[in-house]
Amino acid sequence: MLPGADIVGMGQYARGDVLLASVTLDDRTMPKARPVVVIRTEEPGRIYICPVSSKPPSDAPSLPLSIDDFATGGLDLFGESYVMTSRILRIQSSAVIGKKGRLAQESLEKISAQVPSVQVSRSAPVKQPGKPRKTG
Repeated sequence: MLPGADIVGMGQYARGDVLLASVTLDDRTMPKARPVVVIRTEEPGRIYICPVSSKPPSDAPSLPLSIDDFATGGLDLFGESYVMTSRILRIQSSAVIGKKGRLAQESLEKISAQVPSVQVSRSAPVKQPGKPRKTG
């Protein structure tokens, strides 16, 4: 079992769970209900996630996600979705609308290999290590 994969109790989520949650990708957009992959959990109620999109981002790494990547459940989409592995967000469990399924171990390992292991800010994307920040 991978670190962070312990299920604490009802209402708590584990690494590899695919949830539907209300998230904001940046400070310019309103929260949107979208699928997310749990990549780490901490104290009760704090969840670190990577958002899922129906389109691959043009400016950041992502991994395709299909029904074959699920051990249980799945997404209600006809085509592939994309895990935005460069966007790590911290949400509270109160932002979770529902659980969509659980990824297969192999799929979770592929995602984990592409997720930077850095500290994250609440509701803010994590900057890729080594990439300079643009200033305006």
